[in-house]
Amino acid sequence: MPELKILPGNVANMIAAGEVVQRPASVVKELMENSVDAGATSVTVIITDSGRTLIQVIDNGSGMSASDATLCFERHATSKIASAEDLSSILTFGFRGEALASIAAVAEVTLRTRRAEDEVGTQVFIAGGAAPVTEDVSSPVGTNMAVRNLFYNIPARRKFLKSDNVEFKHIVEEFTRVALTRPDVAFTLSHNGKDVYVLKAAKSLKFRILDLLGGAVVGDVVDVSADTTVARISGFVGRPDAAKKTLGNQFFFVNGRYFRSSYLHKAVMKAYEEFVPSGLTPSYFIYLEVNPEDIDVNIHPTKTEIKFEEDSVIFQVLYACVRETLGKNSFGASIDFDTEGSVSIPVVGKAFDEYHPVSSVHVGVDPNYNPFDEVPVSSGFDFSSFGSELDESQSQSMKSGGSSYAPSWHQEEKQDYGKLFETKVTPSTQVLVLQGKYLVTPSKSGMMLVNIRRANERILYEKFLQALSMSEHVSQAALFPVQVQVGVESRLLFDDNEQLLRSLGFDISAFGNDTIVVNGVPEGYSCEPGKVQKMVEDLTFILSEGHSSLPETMRSSMAEKFAFLGASTAEAPSTAFEAQKLIDTLFACENAEFTSSGRRILTIMSLEDIDKKF
Repeated sequence: MPELKILPGNVANMIAAGEVVQRPASVVKELMENSVDAGATSVTVIITDSGRTLIQVIDNGSGMSASDATLCFERHATSKIASAEDLSSILTFGFRGEALASIAAVAEVTLRTRRAEDEVGTQVFIAGGAAPVTEDVSSPVGTNMAVRNLFYNIPARRKFLKSDNVEFKHIVEEFTRVALTRPDVAFTLSHNGKDVYVLKAAKSLKFRILDLLGGAVVGDVVDVSADTTVARISGFVGRPDAAKKTLGNQFFFVNGRYFRSSYLHKAVMKAYEEFVPSGLTPSYFIYLEVNPEDIDVNIHPTKTEIKFEEDSVIFQVLYACVRETLGKNSFGASIDFDTEGSVSIPVVGKAFDEYHPVSSVHVGVDPNYNPFDEVPVSSGFDFSSFGSELDESQSQSMKSGGSSYAPSWHQEEKQDYGKLFETKVTPSTQVLVLQGKYLVTPSKSGMMLVNIRRANERILYEKFLQALSMSEHVSQAALFPVQVQVGVESRLLFDDNEQLLRSLGFDISAFGNDTIVVNGVPEGYSCEPGKVQKMVEDLTFILSEGHSSLPETMRSSMAEKFAFLGASTAEAPSTAFEAQKLIDTLFACENAEFTSSGRRILTIMSLEDIDKKF
């Protein structure tokens, strides 16, 4: 066995960087947290090429002296703790002193800083963990940290970074988490010279959520609060009817620090158990205040996991608090016990026309008109007064006692009309649409039942599979483009998958930093604004799952997901002709009996089975 030896400082820093600096977003998180810890009231984050070329964080905090500016790049150099006892009372973001040393080991770093009492500032340049170069410079009060060429000396790490949109999406996530902890601090984020967020100091947390995530999110949350001997809880939880399939806008904070906890997430979801269908997740912004001695924030290199001394008690308190909030806001189903003698009033919604009285136009009726008379007799019309206007064939018919002439509303349609519209149902299109769910049509052995949604799913699956394989474009333009606010992170997701969506027939373009415009959808999808909103939500869920498997498996999986989405928003046939067209298209598929996931599409009831019912 080789002899033991102490690793050089630059090698040790690069190993530590593997834990602390995983991607550009990690650098943004560490530098923003340092700025907030320094008492800054304004923090500006400047990003170039999603952090590959430049990550710059400028603040107006307390700044550092010349000696501290150099010392801060040493491992475990910190002003936050001085003894082991201090670990049990940490209320700041950073405390271990590893971040700057790790960043300087894998990038080129330039630090400019000045304190209010100093006449000049200090500039420190360090690259790859080498010795720092220091000089005096003119600088405003605060700190300006510029990180260039991240992972320039670790090509393997740089190679495995994702696309620009994916990396910037992670940067936005970290920016959002820090901005939500301090609504009293102004934050700015710009990317490639374009402002993404310009957040002024907010009056309250709700205003900060409004600035960050938009009015749609703020309008769907209610206040939550509780004060117990174990923990103080505050923040907001989402309305059950606004829950979504995609995970997003779920935040836990403890003593002003963001953390992740699948255990406490279960407590929130348990509180929503009877309010939200399975598979949907509500938004929540939950802030916990506990005794610092009762938590351990030093169990993860990035400090995003927390260990609670009494986690089961916190679980029960959080569950009870959220459950009480949902009950107070009357989100549960109400029960009316005093219904005897009450008048039953129908709920008017989509079926409004069934209850709304329709006023009909008064039409004069000739009670003496008989179509079987040899010559129509009318007390209301004098045919002789305009007989000259009738053509020869109509006049001859009347003279001969025929009944081919009728008032204008009984006249035969023009010959060319049928070329544009289907006006007659032939025996082959005798299909019954049952409750918008099933198609019923006779078959040789009895009666065939077709599940409309599953039939659409099979048809769309084969269309999408072909489109993904051959890059075909099958799109129908929306009459009126629909704008959907999706947030900065989701908009980047659509940007990153633009070619994939376009090959499937989705015509979606960016509008601003957090909005998309749906100009067209694949054939078979609904263009109704409400259903387009639901479609975008499902698209976000599908795209966020990723698709990095083998090409054949990926195409089949993506086609299946998009087909299921399209079938859920497609309109049911409204005429026998449309119903027959759906059946014909289904039987043109490779497999008309089962969906791609193996669910049955149709069944045939034999005459014997029908006879047994009687």
